[in-house]
Amino acid sequence: MSDTRRPTDVRIETPLTELVGVRHPIVQTGMGWVAGPRLVSATANAGALGILASATMTVEQLRSAVREVRSRTDAPFGVNLRADAGDAAERVRLIIDEGVKVASFALAPSRELIARLKDAGVVVIPSIGAKRHAEKVAAWGADAVVVQGGEGGGHTGNVATTVLLPQVVDAVDIPVIAAGGFHDGRGLVAALAYGAAGIAMGTRFLLTSDSTVPDSVKATYLAATVQDITVTTKVDGLPHRMLRSELVDALERSGRLAALLRAVRHAAAFRRGSGMSWAQMVRDGLAMKHGKNLMWSQVLLAANTPMLLKASMVEGRTDLGVMASGQVAGLIDDLPSCAELVHRVMTEAQHTLRALPLVS
Repeated sequence: MSDTRRPTDVRIETPLTELVGVRHPIVQTGMGWVAGPRLVSATANAGALGILASATMTVEQLRSAVREVRSRTDAPFGVNLRADAGDAAERVRLIIDEGVKVASFALAPSRELIARLKDAGVVVIPSIGAKRHAEKVAAWGADAVVVQGGEGGGHTGNVATTVLLPQVVDAVDIPVIAAGGFHDGRGLVAALAYGAAGIAMGTRFLLTSDSTVPDSVKATYLAATVQDITVTTKVDGLPHRMLRSELVDALERSGRLAALLRAVRHAAAFRRGSGMSWAQMVRDGLAMKHGKNLMWSQVLLAANTPMLLKASMVEGRTDLGVMASGQVAGLIDDLPSCAELVHRVMTEAQHTLRALPLVS
């Protein structure tokens, strides 16, 4: 089992650390193709909460990944689940059977799923992007919520974290974890001042030496400025924050016919790689609409967006794939280990707190 290499004695106890049993109020988010066993176990050994991404895994791959994480660390960790997945119930049963500490969700899980997990002693932490969603899952029994503002990577909203976070903190009486725009100790202190119980970071953990993302892709992120990070609906019809790339630029310029032809080419490649039928792909794409009026090109791209992410995050093909990114990528210029990152964040938080003027 690996150690943290740079442990820190700086401790800030919050309702989050008490709830999940970690040393530091920091969460590494469940990023598809990125948050695998190596990153999650390194995060956990550093004293933060690592979240394993399961949406890009089969059920058996998820079971193997959970066991690999456990072989690397004795610390608590979680698994991110898609609440709308057809096999969500089977995945819930798996994490219960495997004794996973935390279940997180990108979409609000049903009242029944929450109850089943809580009955088994699993901590339930959905991610939300609006106050009303936080109120709903809190009423259903969620133990905490991750609140992601518009600065966050991947699918995102248009309300800034600094506006959304205090709304949610005032609306619910469960721990609130702030996400979107965080990368250092100053951000942690700011989130705590708003009433949050901790912060969640995706892009910052992606850009660590423990991340398995290819070095060439990490270099693309490190070279990006804040202006190189955009929000587009051209990938799957939903607002998606990512780095600009050849594919994104091409999709933005394409008309309906060109977009459809490009989507068909990507979908054909995905179909060959996944073994899915065209009918299955269309059904998956339509299931991801979430009430949106998508073009057929977007329906097809929605079905194989995971493969567009894989092209960059696993295969290093930034010309063919998409790179989800928070705006903070434009502020990041190094690749620390998870242990070094957590140590740095907590030390910066301590220094920031000490530098605050005293109230007389």
